[in-house]
Amino acid sequence: MRLYFLLLSLLPLVVDAQISVVDEKNKPIEGVSVQVENSNKGVITDESGHFNLNELEPTSDSTFIIFSHVAHESFTVRYSELVNRQSIQLKSKTSYLEEISISGEREKEAIVTKIQPKSVEALTTPFQEFNKILATLPGVSSNNELSSTYSVRGGNYDENLIYVNDIPIYRPFLVSNGQQEGLSFINNNLVSSVQFSAGGWQPKYGDKLSSVLNVTYKEPEEFHASASIGLLGGSVHAEGVGVKNRMSYALGVRHKSSQYLLNTLETQGQYLPRFTDYQSIINFKLGKTGNEDKTKLSVLSSYARNRYLVRPESRETEFGNFNQSLRLFVAFAGEETLEYDTYQIGTKLTHSFNSIWSSQLVGSAVYAIEREYTDVEGGYRLCDVDKNVSSSTFNDCVFIRGIGTNYDYGRNNLTAELVNLENRNTVELDNHKIEFGFGYSRQLIDDQLQEYSFTDSADYVIDVDAVQSKADLASNQYFGFIQNTITLSKKVFSTIGVRANYWDLNGELLISPRAQITFLPNQRLKVTTAIGAYSQPPFYRELRAFDGSINKELKAQKSIHFITGLEYNVEWWGRPFVIQTDAYFKRITDVVPYEVENVKIRYYANNNAKAFATGLDMRVSGEFVEGVESWFSLGILNTQEQVEGDGNGYIRRPTDQRINAAIFFQDHFPNNPDMRVSVNLFYGSGLPFGPPREFQNRNSYDGGNYTRLDIGFSRLFYFNKEKYEGARRLTISAEILNLFGTANPISYTWISDVNNDQFAVPNSLSARFFNIRATINI
Repeated sequence: MRLYFLLLSLLPLVVDAQISVVDEKNKPIEGVSVQVENSNKGVITDESGHFNLNELEPTSDSTFIIFSHVAHESFTVRYSELVNRQSIQLKSKTSYLEEISISGEREKEAIVTKIQPKSVEALTTPFQEFNKILATLPGVSSNNELSSTYSVRGGNYDENLIYVNDIPIYRPFLVSNGQQEGLSFINNNLVSSVQFSAGGWQPKYGDKLSSVLNVTYKEPEEFHASASIGLLGGSVHAEGVGVKNRMSYALGVRHKSSQYLLNTLETQGQYLPRFTDYQSIINFKLGKTGNEDKTKLSVLSSYARNRYLVRPESRETEFGNFNQSLRLFVAFAGEETLEYDTYQIGTKLTHSFNSIWSSQLVGSAVYAIEREYTDVEGGYRLCDVDKNVSSSTFNDCVFIRGIGTNYDYGRNNLTAELVNLENRNTVELDNHKIEFGFGYSRQLIDDQLQEYSFTDSADYVIDVDAVQSKADLASNQYFGFIQNTITLSKKVFSTIGVRANYWDLNGELLISPRAQITFLPNQRLKVTTAIGAYSQPPFYRELRAFDGSINKELKAQKSIHFITGLEYNVEWWGRPFVIQTDAYFKRITDVVPYEVENVKIRYYANNNAKAFATGLDMRVSGEFVEGVESWFSLGILNTQEQVEGDGNGYIRRPTDQRINAAIFFQDHFPNNPDMRVSVNLFYGSGLPFGPPREFQNRNSYDGGNYTRLDIGFSRLFYFNKEKYEGARRLTISAEILNLFGTANPISYTWISDVNNDQFAVPNSLSARFFNIRATINI
């Protein structure tokens, strides 16, 4: 009997103490946290899913043991029950971390990337800009954290189409610096789905040269709300349904205050930036046949208010190299006052006549008022700096190269009224999807431009730049398209169509044929090819030359896109990954040369150049850490242009960023999956630049590289997690922006010395900055 009790007492030691944790397919799960309840004791399963039961050491057999893993549902069991088990099976979660997931879906439409924005919290950016998601894609460059602008495959900021619910969106006309910008139009709290094409898009999309971003706002099915606040601003949003579920709404208010971030710039002063916008989308179900809604109406409204005031005081910049180090000191007087107000309303009426034919009527109106008042004078000193560490004058100015003043004056006023009306139709037959439509656009621009600047060096005035003009433009555009998506077989789809555009200001008719083909040889591989003609009728910015004159005879820039892409789905470590590669060539004619300073594009308003852009885009995405999405992107680009008669041959275009790489990586703490980490790393090779107003020498120098690392830490606190499935929570985030403190140049100020030698002084972006945010979702 004593031997029996002795053996019984030793039973937990002699049994196999190794227990395995598996998923629903009986595959071992690595990294599962096995925790003793109300204790700091616990273990982590190894790569074969095993853990040693004896290491837990519970206080009693009735103690609960908790199993938790980022990609699986938690599981709780008493220790006494665990002793008799050889394995524990965990159920997979359909979603855990609400990341931004970007993937190219296997569907009929080619050359389109789907973006599923579950949450923007994972992306660490200064202002939670939705457009910054695009900067993580290959071929997309956004080298200014203060701006929402982006360039695609060698194009500039004005060459990108943006739609929200099929309503065209416009960026401000006069804004010249990223620090003056508000937020982009897109409110990430209201977004339902996004499509992005970096080239080769279908005829149903409009007339630009570089890209299409098509955003769809929500049609909520129940009430949700959120609020966020941080050092750089905040937002609130609410969504829900009403009128017996026949109406749904989503509305949001955002506020941006970049004052603290702007204080990290080299130019010290009083920054008073304020940006606020309101948006709402209201959806109505107007007609119903049986269980199907035949008629729907969506109304989108927005108001954006931007106020920017700066009183610069001083600036000190050191540049050059160790052998020749220069320092520029500037003392300022005066201020800049900028005001931008934009009102927009849009409607989309959708009606299904039958199971084959549906039609949309889309209308929108934009009213923009922009005012820029500048009166700033700066007295500067340019000197050589002693970098000899053994010298008594180390790091001091030892030789004055130049002393003078810069003066900038501006009184610019612009009012814009834009109206768009378009009808779109879809007819679906057995193997054909025919889409066609036509539209009308009217533009009214009233612009009064008065600005001048000069440099006073060595008691005489040089580099005078004066512009004074007045423009009152009224123009009309008419456009239409037709396309047919054909199912050739179960593996081959093609889209063929044409788009037409006529503008009465220059009397030009544009015809743009386009074709795509998609081949799905197996479940893993997708091959796409696209060729087409794309044109960009000049908008007001292209028409206005450096001297303020308007060239009403300016023709549209035209491009031919050749694109081929591969998408390969693989499985690594038992998880799905996607490898995407695109090769492209764009031939561009009737090019309008331009210069870029910060985010201001100034055109020469002449169709006197031709250009090309060619490159390779690559991206790998998937769950590098189980349960969370990460991706690596690389873009290689070469874009050049040749101006007729200048004798320089082909030279680099202002957006010729040869290498552009981005990493977005997410992780979590092994023992606490509610603690998250996200890292954004961007690298862009230097952009070309040249001295101002020297057309022959434009883009003749290489600018500095753009390197930026942002890292964010967040902690989630759930409210009744099981009941609300994690939807109700509080998130506290701490972010370090520009972790390396890299002085990234965005533009250059040219200074002359006493010998009239010119020096390019870099204007750098924001320095290292610490930000905190709190977000609540209900």
